[in-house]
Amino acid sequence: MISRIDLRGDALPEGAALRDLLPRAEFDVEAALEKVRPICEAVHHRGTSALIDYAEKFDGVQLERVRVPEAAPADALERLDPEVRAALEESIRRVRIVHRAQRRDAHTTQVVPGGTVTEKWVPVERVGLYAPGGRSVYPSSVIMNAVPAQEAGVESIALASPPQKEFGGLPHPTILAACALLGVDEVYAAGGAQAVAMFAYGTEECAPANMVTGPGNIWVAAAKRYFTGRIGIDAEAGPTEIAILADESADPVHVAADLISQAEHDPMAAAVLVTDSTELADAVEKELEPQIAATKHIEDRIVPALSGRQSAIVLVDGVEEGLRVVNAYGAEHLEIQTADAAAVAARVRNAGAIFVGPWAPVSLGDYCAGSNHVLPTGGCACHSSGLSVQSFLRGIHIVDYTRDALAEVTHHVVTLAEAEDLPAHGAAMKARFGWKVPKE
Repeated sequence: MISRIDLRGDALPEGAALRDLLPRAEFDVEAALEKVRPICEAVHHRGTSALIDYAEKFDGVQLERVRVPEAAPADALERLDPEVRAALEESIRRVRIVHRAQRRDAHTTQVVPGGTVTEKWVPVERVGLYAPGGRSVYPSSVIMNAVPAQEAGVESIALASPPQKEFGGLPHPTILAACALLGVDEVYAAGGAQAVAMFAYGTEECAPANMVTGPGNIWVAAAKRYFTGRIGIDAEAGPTEIAILADESADPVHVAADLISQAEHDPMAAAVLVTDSTELADAVEKELEPQIAATKHIEDRIVPALSGRQSAIVLVDGVEEGLRVVNAYGAEHLEIQTADAAAVAARVRNAGAIFVGPWAPVSLGDYCAGSNHVLPTGGCACHSSGLSVQSFLRGIHIVDYTRDALAEVTHHVVTLAEAEDLPAHGAAMKARFGWKVPKE
């Protein structure tokens, strides 16, 4: 079911050459961009009426308005299964603990006597959060988006999630209940590229946002690319990924279960095991069959995901080589199931999130570890981070110099301005001192 890539024996290549040997889902955002362009522009020019038309076309529902009635989240929470409510509340509590600790305070540095630079952190004014609603319902994504925005101090938070035919055109009731628990009361029944366009341009019902965050399908990713520069985005999220670096000490039951858990998201989901143990590889392959047979979403998600080109067992000569492979891969989720897993994890440079040892599976991070599960995909972990409080903050430098402090450095500024052939820059300095460069 799952293919093998054998990288043993020869020296591993460097950089891009190694990345090219590794499995990866095909995710052509550029091709999707042309298909979402008319959708985005329709929302730009027709606003709510375009959103209503797309809800009928894509979601099979007829809406009278896109904004969810204010009472709907509270009603959904009242009807929510008490066990689900308790689990959501615990998830919120843990995620809030972690993200509250990420807050940043202003810091002032005295560069010279009389000259200071202060960096203050200011939240974006308004954000649009996106919670997917396609093959699965993701109230956990509501939590992962809303909590860091709230802890950052964002004053205006709105959320969009696709309308559901079976729920009268409202988003899924568990999404609405999560909104109620979080105090997010501005909710819209809109999905896909049209939801991103709603936040980017604004409509009769929805004010435009400064930033849009949240995972979604390729159409959401393409819309984010379309609006880059007009609004801030978190990332162009691609298919979800798990990589597991394991040696002979790993339990094949755990490894197989974790590969399957990621594969059940989507037929394009990537599940990669990197190991120096052929015995473990054989045992994991053997273990996959009964575990898959005992679960759901077999033919429509799990089997296509595990048998696709994006998933594989990668054989390496040792853990050292395995580290090079997972650093080149830059997984969204990386599990370390080796002897001395903490020491190995400390040497990982590229991963969205790292899960250490047998008792920290990715499923924990998806819900109740306290970490954020909105993470970089497609190898972007080599340059990007997951969603955090910092995602919603802007650092602003405040420069405060006295006359004497400015005089002391004017000759350097004038010299550099002339070196760059920008004499007016130097003149702006000299104008403050009677057009003469102060003596040192």
